Amino acid sequence: MALTDIQINRILTTLVEETALSPSQVRNTVELLQEGATVPFIARYRKERTGELDEVQVRTLEERFDYFKELEERKTTVLATIDEQGKLTPELKARIEACRQKNELEDLYLPYKPKRRTKATIARERGLEPLADLIAAQQVKSGSLQEVAAPFVDPDKEVADADAALEGAGHILAERLSEDADVRALVRRLTWEQGVFVSKVAPDKAGAVSKFEMYYDYQEPLRLIPSHRMLAMRRGEKEEVLRLSLLAPEEEILRGMQTRLITGPSLFGNFLQGVAADAYRRLLAPSIEVELRLEAKKAADEAAIQIFADNLKNLLLLPPAGSKRVLGVDPGLRTGSKLAVVDETGRYLENATIYPHTGAGKIAPARAELLRLLKDHGIEMIAIGNGTASREMDQFVRETLREAGLQLPVVIVNEAGASVYSASDIAREEFPDLDLTVRGAISIARRLQDPLAELVKIDAKSIGVGQYQHDVNQTALKKALDAVVESCVNYVGVDLKTASWALLSYVSGIGESLARAIVRYRDEHGAFASRKALLKVPRFGDKAFEQAAGFLRIREGENPLDNTAVHPENYALVKKMATDLGVSVEKLAANEELIDLIDLKRYVDGEVGLPTLRDIVAELKKPGRDPREAFQAVAFREDVVEIGDLKEGMLLQGTVTNVAAFGAFVDVGVHQDGLVHISHLADRFIKDPNDAVKVGEIVKVKVLAVDVPRKRISLSIKEALAGGGGNSNPSRPEKPREPRPRQDEASSWEKAGFRVKKKG
Repeated sequence: MALTDIQINRILTTLVEETALSPSQVRNTVELLQEGATVPFIARYRKERTGELDEVQVRTLEERFDYFKELEERKTTVLATIDEQGKLTPELKARIEACRQKNELEDLYLPYKPKRRTKATIARERGLEPLADLIAAQQVKSGSLQEVAAPFVDPDKEVADADAALEGAGHILAERLSEDADVRALVRRLTWEQGVFVSKVAPDKAGAVSKFEMYYDYQEPLRLIPSHRMLAMRRGEKEEVLRLSLLAPEEEILRGMQTRLITGPSLFGNFLQGVAADAYRRLLAPSIEVELRLEAKKAADEAAIQIFADNLKNLLLLPPAGSKRVLGVDPGLRTGSKLAVVDETGRYLENATIYPHTGAGKIAPARAELLRLLKDHGIEMIAIGNGTASREMDQFVRETLREAGLQLPVVIVNEAGASVYSASDIAREEFPDLDLTVRGAISIARRLQDPLAELVKIDAKSIGVGQYQHDVNQTALKKALDAVVESCVNYVGVDLKTASWALLSYVSGIGESLARAIVRYRDEHGAFASRKALLKVPRFGDKAFEQAAGFLRIREGENPLDNTAVHPENYALVKKMATDLGVSVEKLAANEELIDLIDLKRYVDGEVGLPTLRDIVAELKKPGRDPREAFQAVAFREDVVEIGDLKEGMLLQGTVTNVAAFGAFVDVGVHQDGLVHISHLADRFIKDPNDAVKVGEIVKVKVLAVDVPRKRISLSIKEALAGGGGNSNPSRPEKPREPRPRQDEASSWEKAGFRVKKKG
């Protein structure tokens, strides 16, 4: 449904008020989105038009515009429906057009919405609406209710007496009251502000041991419940362990409803009080409870999805080891360890299986095979998956290297989701003749080279960095995670000569179909020599080129600018800069002394401003740069291999594997992640764990407690810092210590309802 200019202007005005951005920023950004430009392209290459909005701001405008577009389309339908009934007044039309919330619009539409047969409907059929109107007018000051209702008694219409007539009229008035938009808004507001969410154990589960025990008799203000507790309780209800309800401030609500219903002294005061109570308890309370529970669930989903998105972003942007020849190891015990070799570009070369943990007689052959692969292929790094037998394999590899006098980096790599990749269509396309476990070893090796390029092949939901990911809205989750992957891929840039179609599909303006076409063309015609050669790919038109070209890199291509984030639309401008300096573009690139001589103001025109010019200069100084941090490997203690090796007070190095609302999980090399509760993440008060740590970060921790039978490890970053470890993350500046409030979160992640993937 196309929007009118009036509707579009109404949306733009609302967005300006909601975002506090300038009208030109909002209008220009929305126009770009409507023209088919992607969020990464707009944020990176249209800074002059948007006023330098970043991706978050552009994406927010996109989401809110879509919301208000749907709202305007719904308004059109509602107005048409009410108008067809002959009930659309100028006042109602104005209220509907002014709506900014979908529930507000639906409240206004409710009295005119076709509905099933109700008690009020039956009362109207029995001719009792005039009696309801008479009572609502509240003009009768004397007499009795029976006398007022007597004329409406009609046995033929099943109105046997005055009491039956009054009951029917009450049903009509209760329905009217429950459908009044202002009354619904009042009940909704009071219930949200003062409502208490109550959780009780199901009668047949009383006394049973479960992970929901802390919620067997629990209550908390609805508006204050954090995401993880709301989702935990809802899961308990779904599993029929808990019974949930919403306790509303009924007395205050009824007073508010009665004030709106009773206009002054009359014969009907007590009767109308009963009508208000019936309207609330029978009609409004159940409706508003369902609505607010859904709203609370939606808010909890959004918070959990944001945590997942933040974790995924940090995981995707882990530092790459780079173009190294890598031996990937998928460790195992009885079934052996799979070894796979990949070259500098990630191309698979060879695989083998060794059995160093199945008996003393198998150790020597395993070492010989390992050393053969290292020598034959000139291996520069070894990547070991962190699953079953990872530490045993780590020790075996290091001992083998020591005995052979070799010094190679050995890195433990997070293999979450590797098994999903191994069995995926993408893996079968890449390696149709290889076993699943060999594909896993290849993936582990490639993850070390470039985590982003390999992880995009896996459904983000399978990577295991989410909180209650199976309980949240799956459509919203997929949309958010896809946006994160798109943002990360375009932030880093993609090597057009080696990228898989899976990686290319996330490049601005490309998508899966075009990505596959690019790879097919590359396979048939060889590596691309320039960005403009993309236009030879079938169905790769000018619009796709505009959106994608700046995010694609070609190393050692025909034009040095093809290996930068400088967009081809600005190549002529860079050539002019070089000409003005009396050098070629090739001589200008990476020559900081020459680049610093460029007077940017000389090149400002109607299309290109200082923001774009500054970006161009930054790219010229470091062509081909990778914006990710430098690679660093975690150093696990060699004497700590199993959970039983841990001792209270130990200082260890580990890697953050997941961040939740209540803390962070850290891999210290014992096949079971430990929990750092939010109160132990920093030596200052923090509200959001992401303010202290991020997924993939290497941290120093102190062991607080170890429960071997239950496989629980309690860790502290704060205590490690206090023990003289120093700031474990120098990139995060220290903040002044603030008063720390009492922590009410459960220290056990299982009590908090967090689903943890056990290693091994």
